[in-house]
Amino acid sequence: MDNKEKKEINKLSLLIVIVVVLVLVVAGGGYYIYHQNEQMEGLVQSFDLEKEEMEDELNELSFQYEGYKFSVGSDSLAALLSTEQAKVQRLLEELRTVKATDAREISRLKKEISTLRKIMRNYVVQIDSLNTENERLKDENKQVVKRYQQANSQAVALKKEKEKLTEQVTLASKLDATNIEVTPLTSRSKPAKRIKKMQQFRITFQIAKNVTAEVGEKTIYVRIMKPDDDILVKSRANVFMFEGKEITYSIKKLIEYEGEVVDVEMYWNIEEFLSPGTYRVDIFADGNLIGKKNFTLDD
Repeated sequence: MDNKEKKEINKLSLLIVIVVVLVLVVAGGGYYIYHQNEQMEGLVQSFDLEKEEMEDELNELSFQYEGYKFSVGSDSLAALLSTEQAKVQRLLEELRTVKATDAREISRLKKEISTLRKIMRNYVVQIDSLNTENERLKDENKQVVKRYQQANSQAVALKKEKEKLTEQVTLASKLDATNIEVTPLTSRSKPAKRIKKMQQFRITFQIAKNVTAEVGEKTIYVRIMKPDDDILVKSRANVFMFEGKEITYSIKKLIEYEGEVVDVEMYWNIEEFLSPGTYRVDIFADGNLIGKKNFTLDD
């Protein structure tokens, strides 16, 4: 083999070595790029997962703010919760538009979410404290209402008892007309049995003894009622108050009452037509009906 052939063989060997080296370099580079792509896909998947978790966390924060807004009784605190909820919504919109591979933006958003979470914990503490205080106030209010109801019940009972005592005193102090007699008289002041001879009614009774009654002058009113329930009167202007309204009377008389028995005698001059039947006299004093008596007239 001459030198020329040896040189050709050496060149071929070197070329083969170079080709082998190039193949090895290309293969190694391809493997490196493939490995890098796999790592990048893993990172992207990891970032996507982290982004989803951050979205879930923001949605949960927004839901919690929404719930607390309607559970607190403070308008000012509810307004602050609404403001923080708006921040959460803003971050959520930013997170949805940011690329998963933008590590710097993802890191910034994570920090803001962490800050919002701390703020939420502070609000939860305030809300729990406020709810605890509200429950305490509710319990106190229940106790106050209970005491008020008890006091009100006692006041009502005392009022009823007072009214009962007042009624008893009123009844006890009420005058009483007893031994009521109505005697028809003739023109000679003799008892008359027939209507045509009657000229006058003599009405006698006693005001009973009553040490609880108010003493002093008393106006006694007498109403004479005919069988048709009409009242014998001399003038329709002769009225007095009874049970809140004006009613007519037949006769009245002023007496002095000192708590002892008082005999009373009153007269009615018969100037109208009288029919047979049952008549009645009602006697009043101090706005009370103190006695009544039926009597019959024969034709």
